[in-house]
Amino acid sequence: MPYRWKVLTLVSTAVFLVGLDLFIVNVAFPDIAGDFGGSDIATVSWVLNAYAIVLASLMVPAGRLADLLGRRRVFLAGLVLFALGSALCGIAGSIEMLIASRAVQAAGAACLIPTSLALLLPEFPPRERAAAIGVWAAIGGIAAAFGPPIGGLLVEVSWQLVFYVNVPLAALALGIGWSLLRESRDESSGRPDLVGALVLTLAVGLLALGLVEAPDWGWKAFETIAVLGLGTLGIGAFWARCNRHPWPMVEPALLRVRSYAAANGAGLLFSASFAAMLLANVLFMTSVWGNSIITAGLSLAPGPLMAAAVAVPAGRLVNGFGPRLLATAGTALFGIGCAWWLWRIGSEPDYVGEMLPGLLVTGIGVGLTLPSLASAAASSLPPERFATGSAVFSMSRQLGFVLGVSILVAILGSPDAANSVGQFDGGWLFMALAAGAASAMAMSIGKVGQDSGERTEAPTSLDANAVVVGKAAHEHA
Repeated sequence: MPYRWKVLTLVSTAVFLVGLDLFIVNVAFPDIAGDFGGSDIATVSWVLNAYAIVLASLMVPAGRLADLLGRRRVFLAGLVLFALGSALCGIAGSIEMLIASRAVQAAGAACLIPTSLALLLPEFPPRERAAAIGVWAAIGGIAAAFGPPIGGLLVEVSWQLVFYVNVPLAALALGIGWSLLRESRDESSGRPDLVGALVLTLAVGLLALGLVEAPDWGWKAFETIAVLGLGTLGIGAFWARCNRHPWPMVEPALLRVRSYAAANGAGLLFSASFAAMLLANVLFMTSVWGNSIITAGLSLAPGPLMAAAVAVPAGRLVNGFGPRLLATAGTALFGIGCAWWLWRIGSEPDYVGEMLPGLLVTGIGVGLTLPSLASAAASSLPPERFATGSAVFSMSRQLGFVLGVSILVAILGSPDAANSVGQFDGGWLFMALAAGAASAMAMSIGKVGQDSGERTEAPTSLDANAVVVGKAAHEHA
């Protein structure tokens, strides 16, 4: 096997671990809530949100650290940290300890995702990168496909096994990566902005807290307004820091490249819809339809399986049709699948007639969307920005996950309300609208490589970076 395909196999294993954990935990959600004194949806949602917030906040600093210290070194360290966090999740004796352990696990995942692409893309010539990204994205789809049924089987024994399963897989990847991977770094990379990461973590955490607790506090309550207001101010402070810091978490120059900015915006909106769908379908099938966890897990598998089947050919089609067409079609199909559930699904179980069609349509949408958006973002980056640039794209997706879970929890409200079809109708409406907005954003991507990033005024150092990114987009198209 050629070396580049060995690297692809290894780094995709890391993506598989991160994706598998995400989808398994969604299936385990009801059992986790029951095991910790019947914790409500709002409290247990932090098992998902803590992971996504820390992952989003640390991915860019981890990418910058990988550029500085070495991508192989940070990738291997990420495997160790991910395995440690998984083990801590398994032995957690309280919901608070579980949430904290998920943060440790997310720190490991933050090292894995940006370094996986940074180790992978330089091994492939530009003409093969879209196909490689398609395989990389398909592995995530395969993890999604295996997540629900494996999660259902493991939870039948114990939800702790959902986390323990990561430990041997991470150990195997660590052993192979130690001998296989070549070190690479960017000597010009600056120190990661840890203060910026902290500001972003607090800001997003406050926004999530306000959305999750608003149904209990009241939308007009002082606590809700204050927390959401502080979170919004925190986002503003974070962006102001990015414009002043010499090595910001998000380089403003990158966002002046239209294809890259649009891919990030579409990724955030689509991920909000996607994350809400993952949680809503598990809760709906177990609470409204009364299915067991294992039945729900097996029933949800066709959607991710369809996504995995579509992602690989979609990665190849990006070169011929361009990412805009595939991303626009994929996000639109996902929204149509969510609208199907809003229109058709009822309180009486009818899996084949009501749930399955939506799963298949949304699965096709996911398979078209993920590789095309990832390709649009990566093709807009010069090689020296693969780690940090791909980390920003992944960060946007994780922020979308936090937004989607938090809004869904706010829509569902109390646990009793989450047993009614009407509340889930509100959730599916949100998913359809968010996917529609993502489709509109994807239409603005344009043809990757035509966006020069040039400006009329005298360029600053950041403007010069924008020109470099634009030129790289021409070379990679």
